[in-house]
Amino acid sequence: MKRDGARPLTGWGRTAPTVSTVLTPENTDEVAAAMASAPERGVIARGLGRSYGDPAQNAGGAVLDCTGLAGLCSIDLEGGVVVARAGTSLDDLMRWLLPLGWFVPVSPGTRFVTVGGAIASDIHGKNHHLDGSFCRWVEWITLQLPTGERVVAKPHGPTAGLFWATAGGMGMTGVILDAAVRLHPVPSASVVVDTERATDLDDCMARMEAGDHHYRYSVAWIDCVATGRSLGRSVLTRGDHATIDRLPARRQAAPLHFSPGQHLATPPWMPPGLLNRASVAAFNQLWFAKAPRRRQGEIQSIAAFFHPLDGLAGWNRLYGPRGFLQHQCVVPFGAETSLRRIVERLVSSRTASFLAVLKRFGPGTPGQLSFPVPGWTLALDLPVGAPDLGPVLDEVDEMVVEAGGRLYLAKDSRMRPELLPLMYSRLDEWREVRALVDPAGVLRSDQARRLGL
Repeated sequence: MKRDGARPLTGWGRTAPTVSTVLTPENTDEVAAAMASAPERGVIARGLGRSYGDPAQNAGGAVLDCTGLAGLCSIDLEGGVVVARAGTSLDDLMRWLLPLGWFVPVSPGTRFVTVGGAIASDIHGKNHHLDGSFCRWVEWITLQLPTGERVVAKPHGPTAGLFWATAGGMGMTGVILDAAVRLHPVPSASVVVDTERATDLDDCMARMEAGDHHYRYSVAWIDCVATGRSLGRSVLTRGDHATIDRLPARRQAAPLHFSPGQHLATPPWMPPGLLNRASVAAFNQLWFAKAPRRRQGEIQSIAAFFHPLDGLAGWNRLYGPRGFLQHQCVVPFGAETSLRRIVERLVSSRTASFLAVLKRFGPGTPGQLSFPVPGWTLALDLPVGAPDLGPVLDEVDEMVVEAGGRLYLAKDSRMRPELLPLMYSRLDEWREVRALVDPAGVLRSDQARRLGL
């Protein structure tokens, strides 16, 4: 096993780096050995580190860098099922599978997520209203338990309880070793996209309710600075995989070609305060104004449609040395007034979200800690530094609870622990499963300690 030694893995809210021992297992036996010799503060698995918060950090303990456990075990091209090791990235899956006519069933806003991380967070994408979250497409997972046992868990049958506790369970039920995932057949590596502007938040939600069932993918960019009658004005983008006849002639010869790259890079250092309310307001005005009132049938690459930020290396540096946090909530259908109040509170504060995204969720999964439930989900990227950021988000959290909603644990870095059982009503069920598979509490993370998982 490769031992990377002690290095800082710093979470939000810390005033100084906290050292963790990072181990890189090269095979599954080394995963078991690392768990058997876990230090007093335990061990947690880590993928590509796109969780924003602290679910894959473990101050004073051990962190398993699972990116060395990557690669394909098998592909069923007729049935559309891939078996991949947990450290395999969605980026690699797309590069391998798209030329064969298959696409991952669910993709978040970045390709740089591992299969294990996708399961542990039960990730969602722009197609949740039709296709659900990632774990709905998983046929089985292999888990290394802290007890030394290795278990294949499936969504149905005697191991279903362990499977669904792992789906969105933030890595606290075992280390995922590999998984079988059903794929989605596609005719091309392009998307046919319709774009339209919505004058305010109510207009945006009405358009999504009326038309989302016509599209596999749907997302709205929300202006969280605009006020008055323009509150929540939006650019709505929806689409589906393009058939070959819809492609330009130059792409029809190789419709499944997929070779995304990073075309730009941010400087290694950015001044603090570059993204402030004034600069975000100016950007939002420009972005809304340049968006077409209505454009249909535009052909975009999969990379441009799903992962625009992946094309900008080091995009997080735009937020300066203080960084940013992400806040993502969901409120159920029927709580649109609460969603509007949340947007109003954000707009009235000094916080300014550079990127605010609204989507509609369909039915959730049986996972006790899986985030999606039927309703509206709002994701915000917020620069750190505004003095009222914490109090404003505390208020927003209370609004979410009052509406019967919840926060996304994969994105959380600062939620108050007493709110967790109010958001996740099946938390005690999940804790029972965790106690069975990890009676000694070997699996630990900074997030688990912070929230009392």
